[in-house]
Amino acid sequence: MTGKNDLMDIFLKDGKSLIIAYDQGLEHGPTSDFDNRNVDPAFIVEIASKGGFNGIALQKGVAEKYYDGKVPLIVKVNGKSALSKGEPNAKQNCSVEYAVSLGAKAIGYTIYLGSAFEADMFKEFGRIQEEAHERGLAAIAWVYPRGAAVQNDTSKEIVSYAARTALELGADAAKIKYTGDSQSFSWAVRSAGKVKVFMSGGPKASSDEAFLAQVRGAIDAGATGIAVGRNVWQHQEPVKMAEMLRKVVFENLQIASARPPS
Repeated sequence: MTGKNDLMDIFLKDGKSLIIAYDQGLEHGPTSDFDNRNVDPAFIVEIASKGGFNGIALQKGVAEKYYDGKVPLIVKVNGKSALSKGEPNAKQNCSVEYAVSLGAKAIGYTIYLGSAFEADMFKEFGRIQEEAHERGLAAIAWVYPRGAAVQNDTSKEIVSYAARTALELGADAAKIKYTGDSQSFSWAVRSAGKVKVFMSGGPKASSDEAFLAQVRGAIDAGATGIAVGRNVWQHQEPVKMAEMLRKVVFENLQIASARPPS
């Protein structure tokens, strides 16, 4: 078994990381997130390698049919549709063993912190995390506070709780929302301890500058990197956007000197 502190190394470059996420087809459906280009998973897999990403996150069906082995794979092992209303609950849909057979170097699992079903997800993730570590895979938790108990899912207190939950449950990395400013997000990073923190890319930002500024703030707060989807593969020139993100994450580019892709 690989040492637990080494499980994320394959996704890191100089201690930082840039991951492209494409699990939206299950989570949101082929609606406004998709167009004639990005509805095709092959388009995103190509961006992952051309854009210099350190990892790609896919649901198992997409990984089965499109993954090309060029970028380290994260298989999402649970999920839910956008059609079911009420308290969110995402259950396992792929075994760790099968994720390994697809070439996964990590599993991803979404936990809806604050949901009435959070205890079920805690228990399931606990088992999956142990299975992943036994097979030398990292366990990455998408921790999204949701449900009637959550009033503001980007507040400092709630995002920090999400980060701490990842640590307490044994995740190797956490994908969490940005609080809106570097100072408050730094408390979430501290709350995560030795867990690698990835800012969730979220919905398409109002402008390239606005999104790059968020990424800059997350990195300044101590985040390991960003797990981004729509703000890259919905972009008119996704590879150029990826280039800008690499400069921010790996080259410490300040946003005052950054220029959005044209």
